[in-house]
Amino acid sequence: MPELPEVETMRRGIASCAGTTIRTIDRPRCRLKPIQIRPLIATLRKRLYGAQIQSIERRGKRVVLCTDRDTFLVFEPRMTGLLLLSDPPDNEHLRLRIGLTRTRQRRSTDLLFWDRRGLGTVQLLSSTEYESLCHGGKLGPDALQMTPSLFGKQLGKSRQAVKVALLDQKRIAGIGNLYAAEILLLAGIHPERRCVDLTDRDWHNVSRATRQVLLKAIRYEGSTLGDGTYRNALNKKGRYQNHHRVYGREGETCRRCRVAQVLRIVQSQRATFYCPHCQEA
Repeated sequence: MPELPEVETMRRGIASCAGTTIRTIDRPRCRLKPIQIRPLIATLRKRLYGAQIQSIERRGKRVVLCTDRDTFLVFEPRMTGLLLLSDPPDNEHLRLRIGLTRTRQRRSTDLLFWDRRGLGTVQLLSSTEYESLCHGGKLGPDALQMTPSLFGKQLGKSRQAVKVALLDQKRIAGIGNLYAAEILLLAGIHPERRCVDLTDRDWHNVSRATRQVLLKAIRYEGSTLGDGTYRNALNKKGRYQNHHRVYGREGETCRRCRVAQVLRIVQSQRATFYCPHCQEA
C-alpha cells in the first residue's frame, strides 16, 4: 500500500496543481526517520524555484510532477506516503511542503508529502533519468495497459507462482499484494499456479479482471485499510475496502461464490487470500 488505484487517486487529487509555479520547498523539522530526498533539499530549491508544473502523471506506483525545465519530481509513497493539498493526519510525519502559486489568479496552495513510516522517496530526475525509469527496464508496462498477449509476454515463461509474479514491478507496474489477490479471485485462478502453466484463456481472464478491479477501485478512490493510513488528497478515506471479496477476509464467506470460506497462505513473505471454491488448484 498504496497501489495503483491509491496512487492514481492521489494524482487526480492534486491535478489542480498543473499550471502552478513552485515558490518554496520546505523540509519540516521531523525527529523521526527522515525520508530519502534526492538531491539535497538546498539543491532541490535551486533547481525548482520558479519552475512551472506543466502536468502531473502516474508511473506505476509513483506520482510525477513534470516541469517546464525538463525535470521530473517523482514521489514514491511506498507503504504509508500520502500526497495532500490540506489537513495532513498530523504534523509530526509531514516530510515535504511545496508552496505553489497561480500567477494570474494570485492564489497560493501547498502540496504536502506526509509519510508515517518514512519509507517513501522523492527524487528530481532529468529527462534522461526519467526515460530510464519508464523505459529502461526498471518499470514494466502499466497494469491498466496490459492486454492478454502482453500478460503472456511479460509473465508467460516464468515458473513463479502467478500471485508472486504479478507483484514484480519490472514486469507489470502498479499491482501490489491487495489487488493481486482480488484480481486472481475474479479471474478464477489459484495464486500458487505457475505462470508457465497458464493458458491463453487464463491470461485473458487475468487481463479482464485486472481492468475491472483496478478501475472500480479508482472509482471508489482506493482502499483505506484497518490502520486508517491511506487518504485521498483532501484527507478523506477511500471506499473500495467495502468491496473487497477476499483480501483480509480469512475465515469469512467468499463474496464471489457465497459458498466457501476465504483461506490465507503466505507467499514470498506476503499474505495471500483466496477462495478454494472459485480458485481451484
